Amino acid sequence: MGFFSKLKSGLKKTKDALMTKLNAVFRGGDIDAEFYDDLEYALISSDMGVETTQEIIKSLKNRILQKHCYKKDQARELMKDILVEVLTETEKEEYQYPLIITVVGVNGVGKTTTIGKLANYFKSKKKSVTLVAGDTFRAAASEQLGEWSKRADVRLIKHDEGADPSAVVFDGIKSAKAKGTDVLIVDTAGRLHTKVNLMEELKKINRIEDREWPEAMKLNFIVLDATIGQNSLVQISAFRDAVGIDGIVLTKLDGTSKGGIVFPIIKELGTPVYFIGVGEGIDDLEEFDARTFVDGIL
Repeated sequence: MGFFSKLKSGLKKTKDALMTKLNAVFRGGDIDAEFYDDLEYALISSDMGVETTQEIIKSLKNRILQKHCYKKDQARELMKDILVEVLTETEKEEYQYPLIITVVGVNGVGKTTTIGKLANYFKSKKKSVTLVAGDTFRAAASEQLGEWSKRADVRLIKHDEGADPSAVVFDGIKSAKAKGTDVLIVDTAGRLHTKVNLMEELKKINRIEDREWPEAMKLNFIVLDATIGQNSLVQISAFRDAVGIDGIVLTKLDGTSKGGIVFPIIKELGTPVYFIGVGEGIDDLEEFDARTFVDGIL
């Protein structure tokens, strides 16, 4: 299955939910006040959030006036352009190598699975990859990551369960530098954003990365479960305040109608989405592209 076909299939629930509402909004006739009310309801109920929805409608009104657009069906294409612009307001950083990606998030979002998929992604780009099993708290976490390292055919650095995560990261960096590794991906224990001591541990991991491999590019990725909708914003804000978040991996998009959450994530928090998960397979992680995403849901 090609990239767009896979993405389109993965976004089916979001597309079906949003399309049904927007088809009714943009179906024939002239633009009137009721049109904007209906559009506002459609967007907010698709998890785009009140603030982002109001900004989108404000932009659409201005564009309609500028283009002398009077028909609802004509406004549809203007709407698509605005949605793409919202999703491209925050630019992703270009990767520089060596690269350290530290992956954080709460329990149950698919963090370990995502790391395996990230390893496979960079391998497909002809980059050497090493994984670090920094989740030393959860039983069998390193074994699970080990299975993904085998599937992606990449190296894994791990310690025994209960070891100091910072020590594992230290050894991972030492090994990666010795091997000339391009990408080091660090797993961390899932944690509630309210656990102060665990947040401090993440800060310590980041400090070790800066100290031991200063020349490497560092990115903190948070993995989010798309099915939780607006609650994603709370998680991002908490982790960002604690350790800084450079990018987002949005998982389980294939299992939810709440894909609209991508818009407030980028618009309100200014945090770029790097990847989206649209399935369980090792290849079911796609680079986020604004135009392709909008085409996939509209």
